[in-house]
Amino acid sequence: MKYMMFVCVEPDSSTEADWAAAPDIDGWLSEVAAVRVTGHELDKTSTAKTVRVRQGEVLVTDGPYTESKEWIVGFDILDCPDMETAVRLAARHPVAYGGRIEVRPFLPIEGE
Repeated sequence: MKYMMFVCVEPDSSTEADWAAAPDIDGWLSEVAAVRVTGHELDKTSTAKTVRVRQGEVLVTDGPYTESKEWIVGFDILDCPDMETAVRLAARHPVAYGGRIEVRPFLPIEGE
């Protein structure tokens, strides 16, 4: 089953001690190489555009979705046997030590 990991940080909330305890990203990438489908760091939030369609009109605003207290700074897609494995691997991600990792399963596609 595939799982999306949203890699998130709150700009001013974590201490340096949290980040200092984080494992190296290269070590984490080696650990998950067999189950990692893809992933990438995202550009800064000021480069984002939010797109909505309301009553047939396309509305584009600068920045991420409004009133966000945290930034999605990257993502990873893992193909793991179960949620427990995905959570265990997310807990080893360096950003989990000073930020937050949201793990969410993909919905199954009919016919697959």
